[in-house]
Amino acid sequence: MHYIDTHTHFDFPDFAADRAQVLTACATAGVERLVVVGVSARHWPRLWQLVKGEPRLFAAFGLHPMFLTEHQPDHIAQLQDWLVRHTADPQCCAVGEIGLDYFLTELDRDSQQVLFEQQLALAVDFDLPALLHVRRAHAATIATLKRFRLPRGGIVHAFAGSLEEAREYIKLGFRLGLGGAVTWPQAKRLRRVAAELPANSIVLETDAPDMAPAFAAAQRNSPENLPRIAALIAELRGEPLARLADQCWHNSCELFNWPTTTVS
Repeated sequence: MHYIDTHTHFDFPDFAADRAQVLTACATAGVERLVVVGVSARHWPRLWQLVKGEPRLFAAFGLHPMFLTEHQPDHIAQLQDWLVRHTADPQCCAVGEIGLDYFLTELDRDSQQVLFEQQLALAVDFDLPALLHVRRAHAATIATLKRFRLPRGGIVHAFAGSLEEAREYIKLGFRLGLGGAVTWPQAKRLRRVAAELPANSIVLETDAPDMAPAFAAAQRNSPENLPRIAALIAELRGEPLARLADQCWHNSCELFNWPTTTVS
């Protein structure tokens, strides 16, 4: 079986000491492609340098809402410039991580909204998928997406909404990212939703080094955990792991316009 981790922060310093070993472990586990997601302008050069040194890595560039106070007005122009220079490269795959975070009350909602819309406009202009961060803001996010109508859709990272919200995202061309959160027994609603999602709407992710699964509690999360996460999702859905893995592989390849042939 083979897998794509559609959401990692593999450029973070958490992996500085053993990044090559983790990639080797990923290959052994069948995790053949990793999307490395940007969060701020100062991190983009580091991210791109990492990705260009490894053909199994793919980059997304964005301004994360949790870093709102760090972002400057000219960073949107910088993001546009990055996309102008790199979207022709097949290792540049999306705009992200972008979105709305209403969980952190100190983040100004109006400023988040402006930043979100500016980046959605770039995703439309450059015909790229968008990788979304959404916390307690599904209604506002869905309403915004209905206005922008991204041709390539994208992924709702770490989806934790209702089945009704999932259906709204799916109608807008978005896939739903499932990762470590669904492995926790106390995540009862999420587990019920994950069991009912249409198979063609699911993609797999870890959010490494964050959002560790239950079997790696209080540890650094890693892309090599993806097959065990997938196995637990398949169990929740009552389907063979091989079928889930193959469907998620094709869902991800379709979204990013990647070949479905494997690396190995």
